[in-house]
Amino acid sequence: MVAVLALRASTRPQSAGNPMFFQALTFQLGYNATLVTFGATLLGIAAGVTGSFLFFRKRALVSDAISHATLPGIALAFIVMVSLGFDGRNLPGLLAGSALSAATGLFAVQWLASRTRLTEDAAIGAVLSVFFGFGIVLLTVIQTMSSGQQAGLEGFLLGSTAGMLYADAVLIAGGGALALLLVAIFRRPMMMASFDPEFARASGINLDRTDLIMMGLVMGVTVVGLKIVGLILIVALLIIPPVAARFWSDRADRVVLIAGALGGLSAWIGASGSAVAPNLPTGPIIVLTAFAIFAASLLFAPGRGLLISALNHRKFQRGVHIRQGLVSLAQGQAIYEPLTLRLLQAQGLARADGVATEDGVARASRVLRDEKRWETARGDPALEMAAARYDGLTQIEDVLTRDQIDHLDARIGPPRGVTP
Repeated sequence: MVAVLALRASTRPQSAGNPMFFQALTFQLGYNATLVTFGATLLGIAAGVTGSFLFFRKRALVSDAISHATLPGIALAFIVMVSLGFDGRNLPGLLAGSALSAATGLFAVQWLASRTRLTEDAAIGAVLSVFFGFGIVLLTVIQTMSSGQQAGLEGFLLGSTAGMLYADAVLIAGGGALALLLVAIFRRPMMMASFDPEFARASGINLDRTDLIMMGLVMGVTVVGLKIVGLILIVALLIIPPVAARFWSDRADRVVLIAGALGGLSAWIGASGSAVAPNLPTGPIIVLTAFAIFAASLLFAPGRGLLISALNHRKFQRGVHIRQGLVSLAQGQAIYEPLTLRLLQAQGLARADGVATEDGVARASRVLRDEKRWETARGDPALEMAAARYDGLTQIEDVLTRDQIDHLDARIGPPRGVTP
């Protein structure tokens, strides 16, 4: 039934105003494509939310070890099911085998990191390479089997939605929804363990159990996402959305929400693109979409993006030029820097010959007074910490209290005017 619906969708005439990609985005391309896109979107949301805690905990590489450790389990599950007379491509059986293998790999990483002198990254590298190599050997063995040529297990490497059944899509969507529910339940202890383990322990939180829950959620998302994204690229869907979300907010709870939204958006657009171009692997399309969102966040995020940082730096430099120019005017010095003179002229603070205007005289007096206050504060041990905040532009009123400023003014003496 699913195949018939998919065939009808693929042969349906397309109008110029409603292309296939738009139909896929709006869940109108067909029953099978809609299931796959909806399941992938839920998976992307779950991956972004779950991966945020790995990002906070600075354990991103653990997800890489878990994903590569699933390959032997997939191959062994196929061999076992075929040997028992079942369909070796049964998705629940393959995912169960991958889950057992991933759990074994995760246990191996934790045992090596805690019981030997290996650091965690070294343990991850060892487990990743050994498990992945063993999995490749098993795949080679499967190719020699009579049913191995039609196994289709290579789809688990890069992801593939071709031929996905209704039950498969429901399993993936249900797994993503369950992961989101568990994150909502355990969000508070995982957040505390990620940012302040000592405080979390003092608050009665069992860190070992919390880490186990966190790793279990990562393993669950990894296993569920194997069919769509593939074991090689699932780590990207776990890490890229949180990294991109970090550019949009400094609050951890908002980063988690934004990461889920970006992960869902990546999977939604990527799965839609894969439905339109079924010959292209699904996983790479989703990951490339996630990278495009990351690049846009890196460049254009309003708080931490490169563009706004460059604009703020340019604004800061111009502010320093104006301030130092006003100090020069207040001290009766000539301004030789062309940019400084142009900026003062643009704000009506100086004339073309470098002489201060009436507004420039008033501003220069205030700036000179502020500079003397900073200079006096730097020589006062009681104000040493506050004086360290001087950056060439910040006014001292933004740092010290009124009483502290009055104390500095008493030491400096009355202000002096500036002659235009």
